This record gives sequence, C-alpha cells and structure tokens, in this order.
Amino acid sequence: MEIDHCTFPDDLLYHLESNTWVRLAKDEAVVGVTSVLSAIAGKLTSARLKATGAIVHRGNSLGTLESIRLLGPIPSPISGRIKETNALVISKPKILNDSPYGEGWVARLETKNIDAERALLMNIHDAEETLRQKLKQYRAKCFKAFPDHELVEIGVECAVVLVRLDDLVLSIPTGDVVHIVSDDPTAYVEMVRWADRSGQSLVDWRNEGGLFHFIVKKTGAWDSE
Repeated sequence: MEIDHCTFPDDLLYHLESNTWVRLAKDEAVVGVTSVLSAIAGKLTSARLKATGAIVHRGNSLGTLESIRLLGPIPSPISGRIKETNALVISKPKILNDSPYGEGWVARLETKNIDAERALLMNIHDAEETLRQKLKQYRAKCFKAFPDHELVEIGVECAVVLVRLDDLVLSIPTGDVVHIVSDDPTAYVEMVRWADRSGQSLVDWRNEGGLFHFIVKKTGAWDSE
C-alpha cells in the first residue's frame, strides 16, 4: 500500500509507536524500521546493533540509529533471541532510507511470545489511517529515491537555484541524490530543461502547497554547458 507517497508492504505487520515492522515465518521473525522513521529522521549516518544471541523483550532496544535529526534506539516490536543482525545496516546506514523493507532489514529473531504479542501488531489496512495522520503530523515526505543532500531555495529565481544545483552536483559522488525545493512557478519547466542539458536524472517531482519538490540523481555523465 502507498500512503502519501510512502510505501508499506501488505505482507508485513506494523508496530506504529516504534515505527517498526515484522515479517513472521514459523518460529522466527525479521524486524526492520518503516519508511515513516526514515522520512522523519532524514539521512541515517550511523547504526549500532546488538550482538547475535542477545535476548530482547518487546520494547527493548535492538540497537541505536543516528542522523542529523535523530539519535535514538530501535525498540523491538516483539520478544526473542537475536539470530542475526544485518551487517549492511552498520556499514551503510543509509540502506535503511533506501530500502527499509528489503536490504535494510535490521534483525532476525527467534520468537519467544509471538502468539500474545502478535495482537499488539497491526496489518497495513488497520494501520492506514494512523500512518496517514503520523505522516501529516511530522510533515514527513517520501520520494522514489531518498536524498543525500537538500537544496531549499524559497524566494529565489529558478535560474539562481540551477546555478547552485550545478555547483552541488559537480561536487558530489555519482549516485548521490539531491532534493530541491522551490517556490518559483517556472520551476518544473526549468528543471526538465536542466535535466536534459546536464544529463542527470530527474527521478521524482511534485507540487504541494505551492512548493515544488524535485529529486535529482547524479548519473555520472555531466554537461553543464
């Protein structure tokens, strides 16, 4: 299901207070964080996870996440023994932003009390309205690619924004993603022209409340002339 551009797979169970999800399979479960947490926290820069074999009770921490906006625990939505943690999350924390339901899973648990604790989790259809309200409350935004960089230019002509965007894209690694915010009414036309001229990828865009949001990915090719 997609709610306000944020994705929530139908086959998962959700714990809304902790912004976590659970995928059950017999006597084990995979646990991760939702796209809501990703959108609220921003780009995640550090992750520490508990050791394999550790026993966690529901609500206990599976580890700690850090971003420029957030530093806090990952509360476990269920109880169990940690069978495996995701090394990729530790070495590349942004995978939690880029692929929260796939490569960015957090831990695999041997469940202990799942029959009782399952009642505290919700399927996406029951959780839909609460998630919609939470996204609105935190003004959280999800895009087709999660940004590494932000360029917020309000009250600035689009031509000036594009000069700054040129400078930024030249300085960042190939594959990095930029979120541009502009209130210039010509922004969409100018951004399409910019993408054609520069050879970069315009991945996503929308207009909300008079503000344009653009998601640009550096492809490696570059022609600023």
